[in-house]
Amino acid sequence: MKALFITFLLFSNGWLYGQTNVLQRQKDQELAQAKLSDIGWLGGYWKGEAFGGIIEELWAPPTGTSMMGTFKLREGEATNFYELMTISEEKGSLVFRLKHFDPTLKGWEEKDESITAWLVKKEKNKLFFEGFTFEKKSDDEIIIYVAMENEDGIEEMSFQYKRAAF
Repeated sequence: MKALFITFLLFSNGWLYGQTNVLQRQKDQELAQAKLSDIGWLGGYWKGEAFGGIIEELWAPPTGTSMMGTFKLREGEATNFYELMTISEEKGSLVFRLKHFDPTLKGWEEKDESITAWLVKKEKNKLFFEGFTFEKKSDDEIIIYVAMENEDGIEEMSFQYKRAAF
């Protein structure tokens, strides 16, 4: 499972990847203007199914100029990996940052590195970051789209979540 997630699509030279729900900022394109309140609906506990297991995301509500989230994939009782994520207001826009960890909290990315994705486009209930898109389907359902590289090339994956209780 780890090999599928290690290489998230890192675009270069402003190339716009032609998937339906995942965009990339073109070279010299200005950042989309947004505030943290534009994605405040993401706050909460979300559960879904993917990769033969249960996926969970927990997003704290926005405070100050950022919000933080966690992700966990588990199969049965075994945890496959974790993610630590933030969305922050910077430069009049939003930036999404993510780091992966194995079940013992050993990081996948180098110590001082994280995946960084700036906001490319904003719609009423859909925010397009570079390689990641967050969509609010309803108050109790979200979809997160991710461009990932695997052995067959680049693929757009969708993760459907429903709001859950603790």
